[in-house]
Amino acid sequence: MPLHLSDLLARPDLDLSVTYDVPPHLLARTVEAATVSDLPAPGKWLQGGELLMTIGLLLPREPAACRAYVRDVAEGGAACLALGLGQGLPYQEAPEPLVRAAEEAGLPLLTVPDGVPFIAVTKAVFDARAQEQRELLQRAFATQRRLTAAATGGGLRPMLAEWTAATGVGAAVLDPLGRLLAAGERAHRTPPAQAHELLARVAAHGLRGSAASTAAGQQLEVQPLGARRLRGLLLLTGRLDDAARSVVPGLVSLLSLELERRHLRDEPERRRRSALLSELLADEDPSADRARDVLQSVGLTAERVRGVVVEAPGGAEGRTGPDPSQEGSAEGAAQEMAADLALALPGGLVRVVDGAAGPVIEAVAGEDLDVREVLARFAPHRPAGIGPAAGPEAVRVSLHQAAGLLALSRASGEPAQARQSQASRLLLDLGDRRTLHGYADTVLGPLDLADHGEELAATLAAWLETGGAWDATSRRLGVHRHTVRNRLDKVMDLTGRRLDDPDDRFDLWLATRIRRGGAPGTGGRPAPPPPGR
Repeated sequence: MPLHLSDLLARPDLDLSVTYDVPPHLLARTVEAATVSDLPAPGKWLQGGELLMTIGLLLPREPAACRAYVRDVAEGGAACLALGLGQGLPYQEAPEPLVRAAEEAGLPLLTVPDGVPFIAVTKAVFDARAQEQRELLQRAFATQRRLTAAATGGGLRPMLAEWTAATGVGAAVLDPLGRLLAAGERAHRTPPAQAHELLARVAAHGLRGSAASTAAGQQLEVQPLGARRLRGLLLLTGRLDDAARSVVPGLVSLLSLELERRHLRDEPERRRRSALLSELLADEDPSADRARDVLQSVGLTAERVRGVVVEAPGGAEGRTGPDPSQEGSAEGAAQEMAADLALALPGGLVRVVDGAAGPVIEAVAGEDLDVREVLARFAPHRPAGIGPAAGPEAVRVSLHQAAGLLALSRASGEPAQARQSQASRLLLDLGDRRTLHGYADTVLGPLDLADHGEELAATLAAWLETGGAWDATSRRLGVHRHTVRNRLDKVMDLTGRRLDDPDDRFDLWLATRIRRGGAPGTGGRPAPPPPGR
């Protein structure tokens, strides 16, 4: 417990006395140290909380000078002033001008009787302070032992519960995106509004810093958790005393150890989901039902998804030569980043593959997820491509387009996102309308003259908009996939173009977009540029 002025007055061996009727709140002041000074202006030598003792050798006698002396002591932060009395000393009792000045300034004025040396008071103060420090360390050790015992049982919540029971401070652990993982008894199940900024600030700096604030009278503190990478965030709610403050590093270490243990425990599941993604992408023409079942099996229920490709750290630009150890380091860094993304992306469909310039990370995300925010948090400053939203069966196409945007992202310094119809609208805005429509008529004119020409043109447009997915086109048109193939065979015969030729496919795609005025295709599915363009 802190040493209060009333504690010193209660000690019979010191026999200290007050010189006026000191209010209780002044007697409750904490005494941090004891010091002796007979300087006429000792205030600048004080640090605050001192019991300042003097024999009054240079003490002024005039009321105004006494008030100036007391004001200097009070402004220096002294907890109280003590005047030594006794035979052979300047004073045998406290002078009235000094008493009145101390009472006016709200500074407790004590007297130290003859026979009690100042060193006895000093030792009493420092013995009490030493006892306070011993009690603080004992409480800290006891709390640390309780936390360690809880940690051996495994789990975040037992540690948080022990922390709160020992300190009275609420605690919660959140993942790097601010999602609650575990909370103690007094912690908020949903972080208070004023905590969101702190959580985002600490998460943005990784393991390099913490943050604290006081809002609406509530003390908040956020600490990063993890060994080499950010695994979570610790939110403390409440005011920490010195004992609790000394245990915070131990709590952070134990929670970090538990999160790292969870990370290792989840490795088999990450491998399973990586294999599941590889299996899905290995099928060049998966059915919509099959693709949807795969996504739903891992909890990814979004109707439309998009592919994300990230150039992993330690790629070709980071290697200085054919050093096998560098390649292993690059692979390890890629796997660590992939694990972070698997944690952040619902469904966790993430894998690492070899790219032309080194390892790249491929992932699948729901259309409604803010992919840019996730990349800024877990893959900052890394080249990344974000493919267009598509049905589950077309995720392979979306990933292909995302990979094609890596060079653009590398040049711009930020993630590049496929924005459907952007290129075609640019052409339509810049080009002469008559010339563009003449171009479209040249390409699609044979269909206009054929029987069921509108049907053929609609089938061509739908096939291009789905990225060449036969099942998706047949479902959109409500016909069998063989009918789609027959119609497109007829389109190739009439136009003299081949759908497997990049130049011909681009001509057909651009012509259909000109006919539609550059607007996205029906059903909310924009038309992607054909591969190779």
